Amino acid sequence: MTEISWPWTRAILVGASSGIGQAMARALVARGCTVALAARREERLTAIASDLNSGRERPAARVYVHDVRDTAGVETLFQQMTTDLGGLDLVVYAAGIMPLVQKDEYPTAADIATIEANFSGAVAWLNQAAFRFSRARAGTIVGISSVAGDRGRRGNPVYNATKAALNTYLEALRNRLATRGVTVLTAKPGYVRTELIEDRPIPRFIPVADPDDAAMQILDAAAAGRRVAYVPPWWRWVMQAVRLVPAALFERLNV
Repeated sequence: MTEISWPWTRAILVGASSGIGQAMARALVARGCTVALAARREERLTAIASDLNSGRERPAARVYVHDVRDTAGVETLFQQMTTDLGGLDLVVYAAGIMPLVQKDEYPTAADIATIEANFSGAVAWLNQAAFRFSRARAGTIVGISSVAGDRGRRGNPVYNATKAALNTYLEALRNRLATRGVTVLTAKPGYVRTELIEDRPIPRFIPVADPDDAAMQILDAAAAGRRVAYVPPWWRWVMQAVRLVPAALFERLNV
């Protein structure tokens, strides 16, 4: 299979201390990209950057400790990262949380935290990216959403809602930036072997993707100018079937 060429040389990865974000950092640095890594866990982030920079004369990864719920600090940090990188052509929002919600639990505090991490933080960061790339008439924005945003399932209502909101927000950004030469990709992974699902029961018949494979698929899709990418691609057909289930029947399904 022919390797897809990636056009990026400087990237910001928000949510880079684990999972798909960390895997993307590895993939981008391996292709010669310089990356700014943002996440809450300083020790973890520093270890990742140290590994990425090992054996290099000049560092390929920079560390920025940041809690995505601190939306007020995003503009200043975004400008600092861009200056430190010497430019910018890719921004990925990979941060997200999915607290475990019991069947009869409606945890407002955890739900608000989920909204802040999964959606409010994304808006704060990707608004900055959209403004910069719109003026430059170039650039790529990637939002890591989920197949969970395609329909309101009973298991985790607010997580589903944040991903649905992110899908609509990214679509709106894409429509706004379509004539400005900016690519906006909505990535919709299914189950990926990350910390997010390590305490969750996974149906035996559903394959769990490797984060490195997921990262490569997402970056390839972004480089190809795709609008939406299900990861792996077969999730598109699964979710199409799920969306066609009548509401009266869906209410009875334990999904």
